[in-house]
Amino acid sequence: MTKYLISFPSAAMVVSEEELQAASVASRAVVQDAKDAGVWVFGGGINESIPPVMVDGDGTVREGTYPQTAHLEGGYSVLELPSYDAALEWAAKLAAACRCAQEVRAFAFDPAS
Repeated sequence: MTKYLISFPSAAMVVSEEELQAASVASRAVVQDAKDAGVWVFGGGINESIPPVMVDGDGTVREGTYPQTAHLEGGYSVLELPSYDAALEWAAKLAAACRCAQEVRAFAFDPAS
């Protein structure tokens, strides 16, 4: 089976304070459904209050990030699924719960993971 990253940037989720609570409950229900189905691998939101750092091979730590990932934030789910169509179905469930479109990407096969 393939692992899929289903995600959205924080800015995509534009909801009122009242709707945010409902979206939170709905998204947790989808996560529980994925766990119950045995397809949940990992998920969560990026803590945007902690700035990213770069760590070199010698252990040197410096502020910043790669330019193309400077705005990496939002919510992420990794599901292990039998097909791309199944990933699209789970993405639709998450999109409905989170009130915003979800991006779907497949991880390359790695026999060790």
